[in-house]
Amino acid sequence: MELTPIAQKFIVHWGEMGEKWGINRTVAQIHGLLYLSPEPLNAEEISDTLSVARSTVSVGLHELESWGIIRVVHTLGDRTDRFEIKGDVYEMFRFIVEYRKRREVDPTLGMLREAMVELEAGGDPHTREKIGEMLALFETSDSLYRQIQKVSTQTIVRIAKMGDIVSKILKFFPE
Repeated sequence: MELTPIAQKFIVHWGEMGEKWGINRTVAQIHGLLYLSPEPLNAEEISDTLSVARSTVSVGLHELESWGIIRVVHTLGDRTDRFEIKGDVYEMFRFIVEYRKRREVDPTLGMLREAMVELEAGGDPHTREKIGEMLALFETSDSLYRQIQKVSTQTIVRIAKMGDIVSKILKFFPE
């Protein structure tokens, strides 16, 4: 696949941003390439386009599949697996947020709950207060996340595009 200068710029930037988000740079670049590709690509095409070892591409594709943001596509007469982005850009974002929640938020929430049980049995009051505050934050965030997951992407996009209307409506709710 021949990349335009803009596509190259996007893929390189996507890799850099991936690193800042805690994702392997090459995995993020594979994702960026698949996002821009007008058709599903096989591992060899990805490897050639990004000048990355085939084994690295295989590992990256496996990781992206485990997140649920790409899928395997088969075509008639072609025995190789081809890969494409799953869903639209908003669905992709939701998949990534869900993956990161499972990987980062859920274990922290579990640890905080366990810590509070131990601290309730006896422990430093200051630590109990601070862990309690952190637990409340994570539980509130988790609750908000679960509520948002029930709302369709189309509705969330409509609400986001409303801009100031939402903040004006929220002013009617006393704090």
